[in-house]
Order: sequence, then C-alpha cells, then structure tokens
Amino acid sequence: MAGPLATVPVLELAVEGVSGVRLAASVGAARVELCAALSETEGITPSIGTVAQACEIGLPVHVLVRPRSGDFTYSAAEFDVLERDVVAVIRAGAVGIVVGVIAADGGPDVRATRRLAAAAREQYPAAEVTFHRAFDTVLASGFDAAEALRRLAESGVDRVLTSGGATDCAAGLATLGELVALGREHAPSVQVMAGGGVTPEIVPALVRSGVHAVHTSARPRGLGAARTDQPDLAFARSIATALTLGGPVS
Repeated sequence: MAGPLATVPVLELAVEGVSGVRLAASVGAARVELCAALSETEGITPSIGTVAQACEIGLPVHVLVRPRSGDFTYSAAEFDVLERDVVAVIRAGAVGIVVGVIAADGGPDVRATRRLAAAAREQYPAAEVTFHRAFDTVLASGFDAAEALRRLAESGVDRVLTSGGATDCAAGLATLGELVALGREHAPSVQVMAGGGVTPEIVPALVRSGVHAVHTSARPRGLGAARTDQPDLAFARSIATALTLGGPVS
C-alpha cells in the first residue's frame, strides 16, 4: 500500500523516433524510452542518427540498449557491443540508458549492469539507468524478488521496468504493489516503473499500488487494433489523463 505522501506516477512513453518524442511531449510525458523495431522485437537499440535527432526535441531521452531480440544473457562479444552502444548513445545526447542483463543463476547480473552504468556515467555523470523487463524474466523464473531488487541497487540502477513478472500489468498488479513495498526495505534507491499492457482503465490501480512511474508504448491492443510502432495520440492522452485523475493517493 502506498504511503501517505505518495504522488502521481510520472509517464514514460516508448517511442521509435522524433515524431514519437513530439507526441510524448504533447501529452505531458516526463521522458521517453527510445527504441527500434518495437512491434517485431519488443525493442532493440535505435540508430545513433535517430538518437541524436530525438535528443534535439528537448524531452529527456533514455535509450534502449539491446543488441538483439531473445534472451538477456550475452556473450563477451555481445557485451562489448552493449558497452560501445551505451557510450555512443550518451555521447549522442541521451540522458539515460535502458538495459537488462541476467546472470547464470537467473538473477540480475550485478557485475555487467554496474559496468554499463559506469560506462554511461563516465560520459555523463548524471546519466540514469533503467533495468528493463528482463526483470520479469527474473521474477518468472522464481528468483527471489527482494534479492533481485537488492542486486539492482548494488548495480547502480535508478529504476526497474516491470509488469510484476506477469504478461501485463493487470495480471501482475498485486506483485507490483509487493515490489514497491520490498523496494522500500531492500532497494530504496530503485524506483518501480509499471509497464506492459497499460490501459487507461488500469491506471488508477497502478497509482494506488505506489509505483513511481507508468510506461507505455501507447499502442492499443486487442481485436481490431492496428499493429504499429507509432504511439496513438488519443490513447497516450487518455493514459496521461487517467494518471492525473488517479492520484495522489494515501
């Protein structure tokens, strides 16, 4: 349950380019996660040209650094790509990175994540680090949630993007609330950001859960919904409005 000083979660939009950044700014989003190939891969690293162009708009840009689709364990060569891309996107103007590496025991990889965070902050000391929904793979494997959060804090992560280990936030709602509570005890420096299948209808419950932020690609799903990488303005605006109406809470 959220504490008495809980505030309205901020909104983050997942976008693919400059038009998405402009849309995010128009609905009052706090920042964007810049990705490529959302509908095909659930997101991989965008091109440096795309990053540079998106950063010119003025809204904080956090870049997904994921060299391929699939699992979140990487070879030495793949990790080298991750590090190089982290440096490149920060130099191109990004203020944050979005990464996720899983260790052999199924939990967040502290050593690898710490290296990526350090690579970003060597370029820009205030760079923020988000651990993406690889965290849901960690939870789904049965790994202890408190230990997973503790590892993120040890790694220098600022926030974790999660649906509570479920297919979407509606199914993971109870776990999201538990993660917020566990985070206060085991990883107070790590924000919990809810993402995955967010709809305007579930936003009030997400606010009540105490999450710090809500993440959406603003792509309506379900029967009749077009498969597109572009956020839908009306859908994004309705989520932003629901956030405003859904908090603060006690």
